[in-house]
Amino acid sequence: MIDPAIKELNFSEYLERVAAFTGEVLIPGEAEMVRTGAVPERIVEDMKSLGLFGISIPRELGGLAWSMEEQVKLTLEFTRASAVYRSRFSTVIGLCSQGLNEFGTQEQREKWLPAMAGGDTVTAFGLTEPEAGSDAKALGTHARKTADGWVLNGGKRYITNAAWADQLFIFANTDEAEDPSCFIVDRLSEGVTTRAADMMNGHETGPVAEIELNEVAVPVGALVGDAEGTGMKMALRGINHARMHVAATAVAQATRMLEEAVAHVSQRAQFGAPLADLGVVQNTLGECFAQLEAGRALTLESARTFDEGIIARHRISAAKLYCTEMASRVADECVQLLGGEGIVGPHPVPRMWRDVRGLRIYEGSSPIHRRNLGRAMIKQMAKDETLPDSYRVK
Repeated sequence: MIDPAIKELNFSEYLERVAAFTGEVLIPGEAEMVRTGAVPERIVEDMKSLGLFGISIPRELGGLAWSMEEQVKLTLEFTRASAVYRSRFSTVIGLCSQGLNEFGTQEQREKWLPAMAGGDTVTAFGLTEPEAGSDAKALGTHARKTADGWVLNGGKRYITNAAWADQLFIFANTDEAEDPSCFIVDRLSEGVTTRAADMMNGHETGPVAEIELNEVAVPVGALVGDAEGTGMKMALRGINHARMHVAATAVAQATRMLEEAVAHVSQRAQFGAPLADLGVVQNTLGECFAQLEAGRALTLESARTFDEGIIARHRISAAKLYCTEMASRVADECVQLLGGEGIVGPHPVPRMWRDVRGLRIYEGSSPIHRRNLGRAMIKQMAKDETLPDSYRVK
């Protein structure tokens, strides 16, 4: 539940509160999280109280309703800490809540969004399958209509929060619609099985999970929007929102790693002087900073366009692509600057190096974004000899 006092803060005050929480709780808590293999429950409860589960949800439905630019600024603060913290509420604030808010019935919105905003109902976004990743329309999961509702069969893979979510947003094909539909499924329903991954390359303390659905019966009201075939529209609404947060996460992770690297080279001496005095080190840091600031500017500009009412899908795609690739480049340079500490021991940079690698895969892998952006440019240029401003923001 969100602390009522939080709802009285203006954005500047709230941003300051989140920045302090990151520095005083999240970053110091990383060592305990790594040691125990999970985000400590006391920190999860603190995140709920602070309102991090509700930053994107309307105020009239229990959330804080910050604009996209404000959400990006918040993400730039709280993801200076481990990206695993964000993953605990990422599916709530983006993928699930945004699609539900836009496409759900009023009854569904009133039932689920307040509980999601307070962190009392954690949701998972069940779209990806073993044979349906980037090609989301190739879903094998099927929903069969019955007199009492629906029966779901199928499986999902690589689903964030699925092992501990309260509700699963399951995308499935039906017999009456060409496009998939979305169903809200209680994780504890008979026939639902979830299994967290045994091994992870990054995000080890917040593993993704598989979902199996075997003759899972859900009521009529479980169909989001009470309409078949709206699942892809709902998914894309959530995905575009989530991509903005992923881009901001990449920028913040790169910021933290660069700060850690600067601290290391300032303290470690070689050849009778700090590493920071070496021209080659300064050159590396300068190049990383320039790339970081370019990503920050692109992400904030995409967020401002979003707030103007334009879902600038190509700019959002470009931001997600550039920032996640940039974060991996910066991570690699920071590991190199750390030398042995970048490979051996508990330093946070190598852990974050592994974490940011995953950002280039989910919410659309980098090759898919490159292909889609290239296709869009070719299509637009075939229609018009010049690239108009309208293209650049859509």
